[in-house]
Amino acid sequence: MLLKDRVAIVTGGAQGIGRAVVERFYSEGAKVVIADIEDKEGEELEKSLGGEEQARFVHCDVADKLDIRNLVTQTVGAFGRIDILVNNAGILHAAPFLELEEKDFDRVLAVNLKGAFLTGQAVAKQMVKQVEAGGNPGAIINMSSVNAVLAIEDQVPYTVSKGGMTQLTKVMALALAKYGIRVNAIGPGSIATRMLAAVATNPEARRKVLSRTPLGRTGEPADIAGIAVFLAADDAGYITAQTIYADGGRLGLNYTVPVIEP
Repeated sequence: MLLKDRVAIVTGGAQGIGRAVVERFYSEGAKVVIADIEDKEGEELEKSLGGEEQARFVHCDVADKLDIRNLVTQTVGAFGRIDILVNNAGILHAAPFLELEEKDFDRVLAVNLKGAFLTGQAVAKQMVKQVEAGGNPGAIINMSSVNAVLAIEDQVPYTVSKGGMTQLTKVMALALAKYGIRVNAIGPGSIATRMLAAVATNPEARRKVLSRTPLGRTGEPADIAGIAVFLAADDAGYITAQTIYADGGRLGLNYTVPVIEP
């Protein structure tokens, strides 16, 4: 019960990595607010975790400042404080660089980067109030990607947003250190979510992913959730401004590896 009685918000928490983080935080004793635009999935997850006493779904578009204000208000109203934020909400838009529309670039940046800034700022203000009132400092975890370092030519706004997330994490960590609030990021590699759905059905795509993954498998959402628990818990109390890359060894690789089919 590493997070017993702590209050956590997970954006994009209704599916994929976000859902795995919600479920793991809940199993570690946290009270969790699931923030997402996917109402049906969010409400079903809330019910599966025992309802509003331990888990609560709040509809939230992180690109909308009023939605974020409502998210913070509802969380504090329900549970009294905020101890943990996981900025996980993110979207993709694939297009060649020369054909990418401005509106699509703006939309991805609004969710992936600006949304993390707006949510992080709003939650941090609440955390600072709690510290000044004698409470314990909180922890913020941003979801970055190996694409903060590597690039994909037809994923322009996603790649740019994740590069920005790395720097946002450092800036937030420095600004909030005097309050004891820690800010770190996780940089997943190829994780078996809807974003990677093609790998599950396309043998060529699967071989391409595995050829650049020394551990020989795609990651699972639970792999990322475990890191989130560590960064949120007391064991990581002296870690801030860092990005932990969970990529099966990809960033350390400058060649391809043989693919062993199951």
